[in-house]
Amino acid sequence: MAKQTGIIKLKGTIGDIAFYKTTDGHLARGKGGIEASRIANDPAFQRTRENNSEFGRAGKAGKLLRIAIRTLLQRAKDKRLVGRLTAALLKIVKSDTTNARGLRTVQDGVVSLLKNFEFNINAKLASTLFASYTTSFDRVSGDGKLNISKFVPTTSIAGPSGTTHYRISLCTAELDFENDVFTSEVDETGIVAYDSVETANIEITTSTNSNSLFPIVQVVSIEFFQEVNGEMYPLKNGAYNAMAVAHAEKA
Repeated sequence: MAKQTGIIKLKGTIGDIAFYKTTDGHLARGKGGIEASRIANDPAFQRTRENNSEFGRAGKAGKLLRIAIRTLLQRAKDKRLVGRLTAALLKIVKSDTTNARGLRTVQDGVVSLLKNFEFNINAKLASTLFASYTTSFDRVSGDGKLNISKFVPTTSIAGPSGTTHYRISLCTAELDFENDVFTSEVDETGIVAYDSVETANIEITTSTNSNSLFPIVQVVSIEFFQEVNGEMYPLKNGAYNAMAVAHAEKA
């Protein structure tokens, strides 16, 4: 792989060289590789087929999760989220001890491995929200909760320069990875002043299906705003908003 330099950047193919654009810039590489038909049928590539199958399953699971939490995800994510999330879910696929290699799934893996996954690597929740909080989920009732002990915003939240207000949210998602179906709900504090006045204890609640037989993921996020002439504006287009998985479990 080579990086293109100079004023003119190429896209497409010239001879045996392919030119393309990525988040790392304009790159070039030689054409080649093994024919797809051989990978699909040659016994020598059985492991490759198994790996591809599980990678695809992880990618599909990542898409379902992103859709389930899209309300919050639109506010806090980085450019490499899709790849990072797929890699995290592939680890869960590989933790499945029930199914044979190539048939392993997220649903039968150790879903709790997703806990603490950060959706915006440029603004991690772990280094943004320092107030003491807990999340819980009652599988019988389907109720999810985020409880935050009283805190002083300017002390317990690392707000970026220019912050005047913030909002904390919880999303609880029930995920049927096998059938590509989900239910989710979001609840939030509303937009609150970022000041030195201690808050009361905060409880945020969500509700999904009762007696669920599917994995549950709870996501916590914090967003920052700047008030200008009575209007609230997302601070720096949400670049410093943080979101992470606070809880993840399978049935």
